[in-house]
Amino acid sequence: MDIENITQATLRHYERTAEQFFAGTIDHDVSQNIGALLEAIQADAPYRLLDLGCGPGRDLKAFKAMGHEATGIDGSARFVDMARAYSGCDVWQQDFVQLALPAQYFDGIYANASLFHVPSAALPQVLTDLHAALKTGGVLFSSNPRGDNREGWNGPRYGSYYDYPTWAAYLAAAGFVEVQHYYRPTGLPREQQPWLASVWRCVRERTEALP
Repeated sequence: MDIENITQATLRHYERTAEQFFAGTIDHDVSQNIGALLEAIQADAPYRLLDLGCGPGRDLKAFKAMGHEATGIDGSARFVDMARAYSGCDVWQQDFVQLALPAQYFDGIYANASLFHVPSAALPQVLTDLHAALKTGGVLFSSNPRGDNREGWNGPRYGSYYDYPTWAAYLAAAGFVEVQHYYRPTGLPREQQPWLASVWRCVRERTEALP
């Protein structure tokens, strides 16, 4: 299957299960992840934030309640409708592998349990697009299921499961520098921490003005 077919098959799964997904995730506590993103941003609040893979809008609503300007993106039309209704935020329908984002616009991008659905062959371009959408010094947060760098189908969904060194190499190649990384849930042995969370800063080379 090509990349477009892979991503569309995963999106069809979420279209079919949108209500069940919302009911099963609405009470998840991701305050640690939200805090990790916001604490790393060095601009003056309120922040301009992008929730990449916003799903039904749980975290969008939280960002808005904190006073930030939050925009969501999801490839599922059903999720887009649900997120708009639930959060009251602007939500764009875009496939991650075909992003069209404004340049150097966001202070932070929040990708909670979303980027692991991107096939590895498409990941460099997706990260490049996210880097271009961040202001210089802006922050990308990601949380993905950790693994041993294998990818493939997990039932009807496609996933890529990286260890930290491999994930870090992808981010560095796209122009990010690490702020921090951690494993979730906190306080458990590593074998019981299936999630790898990481925070990255967007850097750009400074070019000297020509005389």
